[in-house]
Amino acid sequence: MEDRQEMRASDADRQEVVERLRGALDEGRLKMDEYLERMGQAYDAVTYGDLAPLYKDLPESSAVARPDPAQPSPAPAPPPREPAVAADDRGVFARLPAPLRMAWIGWATIVSVNVVIWVLVSASTRHLIYPWPVWVAGPWGAALFGVSAGVTASRRGRGPAELPEARPTSAAVPATTRKERP
Repeated sequence: MEDRQEMRASDADRQEVVERLRGALDEGRLKMDEYLERMGQAYDAVTYGDLAPLYKDLPESSAVARPDPAQPSPAPAPPPREPAVAADDRGVFARLPAPLRMAWIGWATIVSVNVVIWVLVSASTRHLIYPWPVWVAGPWGAALFGVSAGVTASRRGRGPAELPEARPTSAAVPATTRKERP
């Protein structure tokens, strides 16, 4: 067993540990700073011995407690009668990857601050000034919307829109339409 601890870990082994840590983060077993620290250590790990301490205090599955082998296990649940593809009850925002959610939160924060400043300036001058926060919210919001729509579409199994066919190369154009050079 000690020999395995000294064997070099592969990228797939490191990624497996990071996925396990992410699951623990999602379950609330790790705090974000602890997850980030362990994730960095996982990517820096060289051997299996470097990886093992990163998850030794985490359970193997999401089960709260393992059943005692001395007790009989309960009968398996009957298979569900619903279709295999179940609808996701989470909202669109919750299904986005964490970096994209953070970008949306940053966008909302910056736009909110700008709108508050605009309202305060309008109130202090006692007339409605030009709504300049639109220029802060619009381009960044449009870019985020485009990226979010692309990510959502790719996660549903649809790729980006098909590109139009490329124009034929000169080799594909008949010789009668090509101009000859002198």
